Amino acid sequence: MSEAHALKERAALASIFASAFITLAKLVAGLLSGSLALLSEAGHALVDTGATIVTYFAVKAAHKPADDRHHYGHGKIESLAALIETGLLFALAAYVLFEAVHRLYAKQSDVEVGWLAFGVLIVSIIIDLFRWRALSKIAKETRSDALAADALHFSSDLLASVLVLLGLIATYFGFHQGDAIAAVGVAVFIAIVGYKLARKTLDTLLDVAPEGMAEKIRAVVENTPGVVGVESLRLRPAGPNVLGDLEFFVPRTLPIDRTAKIREAVRAAIAAEVPEAQLTLAAHPRALDDETVLERVLLIAARKRLPIHHVTVQQIDGRFSVSFDLELDGRLSLGEAHDIASALEADMEEEMGPGVEVETHIEPLEARELSGADAAEATRAAITAGLTRRAAEIGAVQQVHHVRTRETSAGLVVNYHCRLDRWLSVDAMHEAVDKLDRAARADFPAIVRIVGHAEPFGSDAPPPAS
Repeated sequence: MSEAHALKERAALASIFASAFITLAKLVAGLLSGSLALLSEAGHALVDTGATIVTYFAVKAAHKPADDRHHYGHGKIESLAALIETGLLFALAAYVLFEAVHRLYAKQSDVEVGWLAFGVLIVSIIIDLFRWRALSKIAKETRSDALAADALHFSSDLLASVLVLLGLIATYFGFHQGDAIAAVGVAVFIAIVGYKLARKTLDTLLDVAPEGMAEKIRAVVENTPGVVGVESLRLRPAGPNVLGDLEFFVPRTLPIDRTAKIREAVRAAIAAEVPEAQLTLAAHPRALDDETVLERVLLIAARKRLPIHHVTVQQIDGRFSVSFDLELDGRLSLGEAHDIASALEADMEEEMGPGVEVETHIEPLEARELSGADAAEATRAAITAGLTRRAAEIGAVQQVHHVRTRETSAGLVVNYHCRLDRWLSVDAMHEAVDKLDRAARADFPAIVRIVGHAEPFGSDAPPPAS
C-alpha cells in the first residue's frame, strides 16, 4: 500500500468516528431541547456518518489496479460515493425545509435552550473546524475526490452549526422563531453544498475534462521541440488521476528513433506540468509545407530501406522529373533488380502525382562483408606516393595522409584523408576528390574500392567578395 493511499484511509476512518460522535451528541441535545434546527443538524450529521463510511470503503476500493473488467482502474468508485452522498444531502435538505416552514406557520416555540445544546454545538464547531482543515490538506495532497467532497461537506457543517447556535441564542433571548429560521438556513446550506458536490460528481461521471487542463497540456505539447501540431486530445477524470489519449504530429522526414525520443520528451513535459495526467501518446508523420521534393524522394526510399544517391530534381513544363542512382545487391538478377526499382518508382509517382517522371540508374551494392588484412607496407607506400602525386596535379586537393590499404578477396580497398579549402563548395570538393579517386584506380587497377575523406583547412573567416 502506498503512503498516500494509507494516509487517505486513515483520514477517512478518523472522519467516521468524529461524525458518529457529533451525530449522537446533537441528537441527544436536540431531543432534550426540542430544537428543530439542532435535530436537523443531528440528521445532517447522521448523513455525514453514512457518507464517511461510504467514503472509507470507496477510498479502499479506488486504488485497486486495473483488471479484465475495469480497464481504467477503479478510480470512479470515489465519484460514485460522492453521488450517493449528494442524494442524501438533497433528501435531508428537503425534509428540514419542510419541517422548518411548518413550524414557522404553526408558530411553535416549545424550544428549551440549555447548556447541553450550546456545549454540543460549540464542540461540534471545533471538531468540524479541525476536520475540515485536515481533510482539505490530505485531499489536495492525494488528489482524492471522495475526501475533497467530505472536506467541502464539513465546511458547510461548520457554517450550519454556527447558524444553529445563533438561532438558539435568538430563542434564548425571546425571539421564538429563531430556531425555525435557523433550520431554514441549515436546509439552504445543505442544498448549496449538495448542488456543488453534485455538479463536480456528475462532471466526473460524465467524463467532463477538468477546466483548463486540455489547454495547458496542448500548450506543453506544442512547445516541445520536434512537435509540429496536436491532432486530438481527449481527457477523462478517474479518481485522483486524469486519463486520456493524445495524438500529435511530427515531421515525416524524421527517423523512427528520433520520433521515439520526441514522444518521450512529450511524456516527460506533461508529467512535469500536469502530473495527474496519464495519457496514451501517438505520434503521426506529417508533410510540412516547406518540405522539398528532394526530401520527399529521400523519405520514400528510406521507408523502403533502399539506398539512393546522386538525386537530380528538375521542373519541366510544370511537372517534376526525378532521377537517382539506386544501389542494389550486385548478386541480384537484372529482373529482380528491375522489379525493385519499378516498385520504388511507383511509390514516388503515387506520392508526387502521376505526372512526375522518375528514372532510376541501378548500381551494384557490395552487400557482403569482406574479410581482409593490411596490405604490405610497400603497397601502401606506393599508393600513398601515387595519391600525393595525383593530388598535386589536380591542385585543389592537398595534404594526403592517413592512407590505409587492405587486401580482400575482391581486391584492394583503400581509405585516405585529404585537406581542401574550407570555403570550397561541396560540389567542387566532391569533383576534386572524385577526380583523385579515378586517377588512383587508373594507376592501381587492383583497387576495387577507394574512399577519400575530405577535411577543411584555412581560416574560419570567409574569403573577401570578388
